[in-house]
Amino acid sequence: MYTSKLIAVAIYILVLLGVALLSYRKHLSSSDYIIGGRSLNFWLTALAAHASDMSSWLLMAYPAVIFTQGLFQAWIGIGLIIFMYLNWTFIAPKVRQATEKYNSMTLSSFFESRYNDTSGLIRIITALMLFFFYTIYVSAGLIGLGFLVESLFNCNYYLGISIGICVVIPYLFIGGYVTLAWTDLFQGLFLMVVCVFVPFYIIFHVIGGFPPVWEAVLHKHLSLSLIPSFNLSTIGQILMIMGGWGLGYFGQPHIITKFMGIKKTSEMKKAMYVGMSWQIITIGCATLVGLVGISYFHGVLDNPQLVFVSMVNELFTPVLAAFILCAIFAATISTMDSQILVLVSSFAEDFYKRVFHKNASSKTILLVSRISIFIVAFLAYAIAFTKFSTIFSLVSYAWSGLGATFGPVLIAGLFTKTANKYGAWAGISSGGVVAAIWPYFNHLFKIDVPSIIPGFFISCFCIWVFSALTKKRVTYSIEDQQPTG
Repeated sequence: MYTSKLIAVAIYILVLLGVALLSYRKHLSSSDYIIGGRSLNFWLTALAAHASDMSSWLLMAYPAVIFTQGLFQAWIGIGLIIFMYLNWTFIAPKVRQATEKYNSMTLSSFFESRYNDTSGLIRIITALMLFFFYTIYVSAGLIGLGFLVESLFNCNYYLGISIGICVVIPYLFIGGYVTLAWTDLFQGLFLMVVCVFVPFYIIFHVIGGFPPVWEAVLHKHLSLSLIPSFNLSTIGQILMIMGGWGLGYFGQPHIITKFMGIKKTSEMKKAMYVGMSWQIITIGCATLVGLVGISYFHGVLDNPQLVFVSMVNELFTPVLAAFILCAIFAATISTMDSQILVLVSSFAEDFYKRVFHKNASSKTILLVSRISIFIVAFLAYAIAFTKFSTIFSLVSYAWSGLGATFGPVLIAGLFTKTANKYGAWAGISSGGVVAAIWPYFNHLFKIDVPSIIPGFFISCFCIWVFSALTKKRVTYSIEDQQPTG
């Protein structure tokens, strides 16, 4: 049984490595490796942006929350859909145009150029925040892979995360931005098919329709309503859930950088239609996975994070189950490789080139990027090894931190003329720090306040205040080529 599963997973992994090898020669410079030479079509841009968003969170952490708390938590998915639409509509076109104007390959270099920061402080602060939050984010993906391998092959969790990191590194090391875009396209489509097939197969061929699902949810005294009541407390909870996840989209570098790689800004709307359709389908079906799991397991499961994995293992033949569960590999790897690419790009462009070797060639930067992959992977592996938190909690923490750190300063840079480098310094620092420490103070409030909400708005406030206080020193807008004042 384990041999057949191993063969199925191995075939899937070999396909990914094959894509990486075929695209290897396309990465001849650091620009090709980091943003693909801005050459992606709208299909690649759409699936790259969305597939790199949904890690093991989609089929493990999110269904677990629905499984344990009911349909009310679907506001997480609704919030993500609404804010991603806003991201595509308002942020994507402007960030594509602005980063090309300044010849920026990373968000850090864009911030430095936009805010005319010749001190290099923006790059340093940005790189530190990226390092802290992305290391945690990548470790959450490794934990998901560890649980998956443990469940598939009945092996040790630590062997599982070791296998996971060994899968991620090779094709990330061989490939780059374009490789990840093509693998994201393949894995995104595969993930969508699995998300649709599994819950509907179980509903109509195992459980016997939707009524048994609704009965099981009600029997466990869980909510089947998105709005259980119309009092202020419930409305407040809905807004906190939606904002707590949705606001994060404005500051996720591994998603924002996908917008930078599209060939034509005029195709951004087409990319949005493709990407949003994909997201609505996958999140909707992932919600259904959690509800179906309540009926299938009668609401009792030792590790709710394995609701999808356990159902697939029990219902399908070993080979088919292994192929289906490769969808989690797909979701996790798509996110991890994009996050690691952002991190190593920042390390090479913002640290090595800026601090150590300002005249480094493109090939040298490319080499440094690939070497730093091992450094990042090792640190994430060390965190995953401790297994001190759930996938949902780790993703929520990192997502909130990145959103609060980079969302406000990106919006200010794209839409205002008065925000300056002093405001940017204050905004990046305050947003990241507040989001990082907020969970330790959240218990003081009667309602759960996600850390991104205070972090995001305090960052916005600091950008505005510090920019206003220093406006006589410098004014620099996205339309200007030189600072004035």
